[in-house]
Amino acid sequence: MRLPPTTGALHRLLPAAALGALLLAAGCASEPAPREQLAVSRAAVERVSGPAAAEAADDVANARDKLARANAALAKKDFPLARQLAEQAEADAALADAKARSERSSEALGEVRKSLQMLRAELAKS
Repeated sequence: MRLPPTTGALHRLLPAAALGALLLAAGCASEPAPREQLAVSRAAVERVSGPAAAEAADDVANARDKLARANAALAKKDFPLARQLAEQAEADAALADAKARSERSSEALGEVRKSLQMLRAELAKS
């Protein structure tokens, strides 16, 4: 007995569809733990915890909070969330660092301007 053409085609496509679904499920389930990203983020947060902590306190606090939440997500094996939070913590740490450097540069510029003003005043007296 011969099967209708549509049924035979369906039987040929069924194994391929099942294999595709299996590969898709395996790909979604096999995201590795973001341990490297967490280490990079941890280092970035530690780097700005010194001088930048006072100059960009809110950003440093945000970075620390997100890093703690990333570690909690890692413990729960929610690797996509852990990676996302770790990346955000690193970005917040970079922002804190940039704000701290900007603040220090502004202070240095103010000192240079003050010195120039004093020199001009001395030259005007001469």
